[in-house]
Amino acid sequence: MSKTLLTATNISHAFDYPLFSSINFTLNKKESISIVGRSGSGKSTLLHIFSSFIKPNEGTVELLEKNLYSLNENELEKIRRYDLGIIFQAHYLFKGMKAIENLEIAALLSNESIDDKILKHLEIEELMEQKIGELSGGQQQRISIARVLSKKPKIIFADEPTGNLDKETAKLVMDVLLEYTESHNAAMILVTHDEEMAKLCNKSFRLENQALKEF
Repeated sequence: MSKTLLTATNISHAFDYPLFSSINFTLNKKESISIVGRSGSGKSTLLHIFSSFIKPNEGTVELLEKNLYSLNENELEKIRRYDLGIIFQAHYLFKGMKAIENLEIAALLSNESIDDKILKHLEIEELMEQKIGELSGGQQQRISIARVLSKKPKIIFADEPTGNLDKETAKLVMDVLLEYTESHNAAMILVTHDEEMAKLCNKSFRLENQALKEF
């Protein structure tokens, strides 16, 4: 497989108003790219287009050497299950289950094993036997990130993953995500309001005036 994991060409999209037009974007292995912009600029929509959840009005997305929006639903589901890691600000954990059970489900579905080093780096190894409902919001978010990384994704799509975390924990999470992309030959696209976190990535882009520009 080539070093390029994602290529977006001439992406345009609108809802009741134009969000962005003629966006071109490339993501390579071991690359981390952040996208910042004001609320309503279309950052999350662009991330959803890149990650298979919204078909753009115009343009093409080539993901892992496949034309993303020419695939059928079964093919898309297979890519989502085995190749993509999606991190949201809301964590969508199973609250009645233990932390370890949430991780085991993700690992089982993707035929992977849980990496104890990730649990240690996220400082959550002592939480595994606790139920999700007993944990703080920051602890739950780190469990959620560990669950995503347990899948061993080729690309991480992270939408405000540190938005609800204090600065120290946010930096810890970013360090883990960046180390993962490097050590697993993977890549990450991060959408964030936090320019301090954005600058930790290899490249940073700003989405404004319907255009995506590196800064």
